[in-house]
Amino acid sequence: MASYSVTPVDYVGGELTVPGDKSISHRSLMLGSIAEGQTHVTGFLASEDCLATMAAMKAMGVQIERPTPTELRVQGVGMRGLRAAGKPLDLGNSGTAIRLMTGLLAGQAFDSELVGDSSLMNRPMERVAKPLRLMGAKIDTREGKPPVRIQGGQPLRGIHYDLPVASAQVKSAIMLAGLYADGATTVVEPGVTRDHTERMLLTFGCRVDAARGRISVTPPSRLVASSLEVPADFSSSAFFIVAGLLAAKDLLVVRGVGINPTRTGLLDILGLMGADLRLVNHRSAGAEPVADIEIRPSRLKGIHVPEGLVALAIDEFPAFFIAAACADGETMVTGAEELRVKESDRLAAMANGLAALGVEAEVLSDGMRLRGQPDGRPFSEGTIDSHGDHRIAMAFAMASVRARGEIRILDVANVATSFPGFVEVSRSAGLAVVPTP
Repeated sequence: MASYSVTPVDYVGGELTVPGDKSISHRSLMLGSIAEGQTHVTGFLASEDCLATMAAMKAMGVQIERPTPTELRVQGVGMRGLRAAGKPLDLGNSGTAIRLMTGLLAGQAFDSELVGDSSLMNRPMERVAKPLRLMGAKIDTREGKPPVRIQGGQPLRGIHYDLPVASAQVKSAIMLAGLYADGATTVVEPGVTRDHTERMLLTFGCRVDAARGRISVTPPSRLVASSLEVPADFSSSAFFIVAGLLAAKDLLVVRGVGINPTRTGLLDILGLMGADLRLVNHRSAGAEPVADIEIRPSRLKGIHVPEGLVALAIDEFPAFFIAAACADGETMVTGAEELRVKESDRLAAMANGLAALGVEAEVLSDGMRLRGQPDGRPFSEGTIDSHGDHRIAMAFAMASVRARGEIRILDVANVATSFPGFVEVSRSAGLAVVPTP
């Protein structure tokens, strides 16, 4: 079993760049594949998750060239040009891929089956299947989990759907199915979620109307290929934002990060805690805003995280809990039950890992409460079971900047699903991360 040995360091700093945004990379492959013409993608995240999506699109007849590891040329086949793969599509560890692909394939003329690794095969799928069935799709799951079997040739109709829980994956699956529906499809969100699908659909020429949490997509006659630049992934940047706040000697800079406001709730949360964070060199990567993030050492204070910010930071909470353990006073998170159905139960995994390092945390039904230790090094040496969850593994690597001894992190192979080169980037910032068998 692959693991990390992470030893304490005094400071981090310098300038670094993290790989491309995973969410945008998935969507560029899917929409580029059903557009007409060649879509050129730069900054693509060559992670295991995104490569699984690429393999699935190739299996359905899409020609994709990869001149460099981070560059793609996707020869779109048009909205009706995909063909049956003839075998189950293996989406590895990617919840984003399997949920969005379910929506995309619901309107195709052929049958499909979606599977994944042992973790993905235990992820809930009915939250996606239910609204798609309301549109006329025929979808079967195994007790609500993969494999997902989709019967092709079903006429879809546009619906009005109120999301019971804020979820960009469910919203996006419905919108992708809506491309093939008879009539407009409208999704109403209970809270703001990431809007990469809306932005990219507009780029490909689809009409999307969005205002005050109400998003409507009008089925297009065609999508037109485009050029896409994928910014650096904010979720991957989050680990180094936390490390910089806790241990930057002077300054740590993460370059070219996507700062889509539906993704950057962590910046707002950390700002409430007193973090010294600055966005500079603002620019754009197509429809996505980009900036460099300057991080300076900060004394953080505990807060009750506003529930309105939770959905905007849902993937960043493992990193956030490391920061909270070093804050002055109590931090409480509620309204984050979505963390229980990620690659692991992230509330339980983080609480158990914190306990293994001598930090007490109380798991709530929908969040966590913990009291930080702002002075010195609150984390003892210890061993962490990451449960095969890439974000748990990377979060505890950041704890080394305030640790008293070695932290050993088990089951880290899935870090490659989102952050190839994590060890090298970490070392460039001054962290002492060593892979071990």
